[in-house]
Amino acid sequence: MPLVLLIGGARSGKSALALRLAREQSAPVVFIATAQAGDAEMAARIAAHALERPPSWQTIEEPLQLQRAIDQAADGDCVVLDCLTLWSANALEALGVAETEEHAKATARAAAARTGLTIVVTNEVGLGIVPTDGALSRTYRDLLGRVNAIWADAADRVYLLIAGRALALAKTDALGELLP
Repeated sequence: MPLVLLIGGARSGKSALALRLAREQSAPVVFIATAQAGDAEMAARIAAHALERPPSWQTIEEPLQLQRAIDQAADGDCVVLDCLTLWSANALEALGVAETEEHAKATARAAAARTGLTIVVTNEVGLGIVPTDGALSRTYRDLLGRVNAIWADAADRVYLLIAGRALALAKTDALGELLP
């Protein structure tokens, strides 16, 4: 089964599509949530997202150890990982840039090797201007871009979501030629 990466801006429909894809397949679903409730507003967001999932789905709250969380799912289960954006921020703080990228590579390879459908949600934050509010913002933006590219490279399918609409993204070679 494929590894599917859903990427786009905030509130672009990524999570809604991930939930729909998971509902439409027949395997048990394991939902991996990377968010942490650092304040009341975030706690409310997490609670609202939890209500969107069927009670039969298993939820694993894991802000850092993605591989361990994925390994908790049976190989044929559908895994929904929401999201790499928050995981990258957590990992940057806990592990640093190089180790975060290494974890992303290992986990993306493992996710791609699963027999069950794996759906991964992430934000695209690099389409705007270069942040001027400090090196940490620029480091995070650059790291997330690399993490997204790592997962996209491992994925069978990648969709860019904008305003609730999905656009399939094609793989290209080093010269920009489309690959099959």
